[in-house]
Amino acid sequence: MLSVISPAKKLNFEKVLDVKDSTPKFQNDANYLAEIARKLSVTELKNLMKISEDLAILNQKRFQSFSNKPEDYETKQAALAFSGDTYTGLDAGSLTSQELSYAQDHLRILSGLYGVLRPLDRIQPYRLEMGRKIATNSGNTLYAYWGDRIGNELDLVSDGAVINLASNEYFKAVGKNMKSRIITPSFKEDRSGELKMIGFFAKKARGAMARFMIKNNVQKPEDLKNFNTDGYNFQPELSDNDNWIFTRKTA
Repeated sequence: MLSVISPAKKLNFEKVLDVKDSTPKFQNDANYLAEIARKLSVTELKNLMKISEDLAILNQKRFQSFSNKPEDYETKQAALAFSGDTYTGLDAGSLTSQELSYAQDHLRILSGLYGVLRPLDRIQPYRLEMGRKIATNSGNTLYAYWGDRIGNELDLVSDGAVINLASNEYFKAVGKNMKSRIITPSFKEDRSGELKMIGFFAKKARGAMARFMIKNNVQKPEDLKNFNTDGYNFQPELSDNDNWIFTRKTA
């Protein structure tokens, strides 16, 4: 069983000690895409990524500094490098070495640049969202570039079941030909009987469910119905076989 999450725009590259690492499966693809992005001007990056000029300048510097063979000091393990709501819920920095070992086998991070990442895969600072259009040798989008390769890679290691904790933008990149069962949890707030999905809370809950899976060494999808972090509970009457609804009461 495998859980899948999105990356984050925010990064934290403060160094950590005594944590194992690994090399991304699609490192050569990341090198290729970074080479394309390296040639883009600040204005082109600003328009491509829909970001401010300051962020475009920062990301141009990142791509120009991107190395095909980076030194350790230029990289950080993916689950520790990404920041933001989902990674607040995941809190990978507090996991034990044994728990990180489980995560390495049972958690994947989708990436526009790297395709698929294991938690301990070393990455360089970057920003390249999956939904952005960029011309490659396979078409004008990253979806076209990655094709079925991301989905195929997940199938190889999923043991038949994928827990989709990623955004629609990123999970679209797995393609339509996956053989694994795909289960998609949703997290909603119950406010006086009205259910609402609120982005910040839903993103944090996705990371928290990935953490729950890691901390409890979950081996079967059905065991995730016991997820109760931050007051969420599974709602069988609102769910079907592969779309699971979790709610909690909020003011």
